[in-house]
Amino acid sequence: MSFEYIQKLPTPDEIRDRFPLTKELAAVKAERDKMISDVFTGKSDKFLVIIGPCSADNEDSVCEYVTRLGKVNEKVKDKLILIPRIYTNKPRTTGEGYKGITSQPDPEGKTDFHAGLIAMRHMQLKAIEESGLTAADEMLYPENWGYVADILSYVAIGARSVEDQAHRMTASGFDVPAGMKNPTSGTLSVMLNSVYAAQQEHCFVYRGYEVKTNGNPLAHCVLRGSSNKHGQSIPNYHYEDLSLLLQLYNQREIINPAAIIDCNHNNSNKKFMEQIRIAKEVLHSRSLNPDIRSLVKGVMIESYLEEGSQKIGEGVYGKSITDPCLGWDDTEKLILEMAELV
Repeated sequence: MSFEYIQKLPTPDEIRDRFPLTKELAAVKAERDKMISDVFTGKSDKFLVIIGPCSADNEDSVCEYVTRLGKVNEKVKDKLILIPRIYTNKPRTTGEGYKGITSQPDPEGKTDFHAGLIAMRHMQLKAIEESGLTAADEMLYPENWGYVADILSYVAIGARSVEDQAHRMTASGFDVPAGMKNPTSGTLSVMLNSVYAAQQEHCFVYRGYEVKTNGNPLAHCVLRGSSNKHGQSIPNYHYEDLSLLLQLYNQREIINPAAIIDCNHNNSNKKFMEQIRIAKEVLHSRSLNPDIRSLVKGVMIESYLEEGSQKIGEGVYGKSITDPCLGWDDTEKLILEMAELV
């Protein structure tokens, strides 16, 4: 066997017991979960804005960002529900170098997953305490769900994970919305198959146990654009794309049909300033057709304190070390403008 067993990691129960969610914060999460769920079931016409850094790499800067977001949320809460992106598992695309805060290095530079799991939970808890907002994370590693199941209000399944059966079945056990991104190929049927699978009951092996799930009625599509065989970006946020997705939804037995539009990645060709225009176009498309308005529940936007991105080691506080992001001033302006356009 080629595996080297380094250390036994604490269980989710052990981590949660060590860093518990207080009753007060649990009440905040319950209220937020209900508000967000009501959007997906059609009981609320508020618009979701899932927004924040590409990767949550630094607790201080992430929490400062989320605290600012909480203050803006007070201004727009009648129209929008702001969900901060605190993506603790997000690595660089190639998998080299930075692999997310869960792969926390120890003082000698070696990966220490024990410290990383603690850092992940500590950051999420501090963000709720300081902002009053519960967050979204991308579930890159399905076995990590238990460490944050009691504190997240939204989970994304990435374009490279959406075809994986383990991700689909684990998402079927989430009690919060699970956004299934279209694969990098752009094939909408793959994404819709993932949504359908996540809405079904499943029995499978998880963390050494035989488990059963009830299905996740809040599983839905996330359009993030795609790329062709030459690596060129192909957007899928236009009115015609939304009409096609609606048509495909109607051909399937999927409840609560919904879509979130990712304004970055292949939709923007990673030109981060394009997110402003794309978000406004999505809102315009919703205004033209009541069925599309009902389908499109929100947008995803990559944003941080400082605009753009940096290489690891540059040390710019609040600037992305993965994909480039909108800066704070443009972010705040866009949020206020979206509240007027919804």
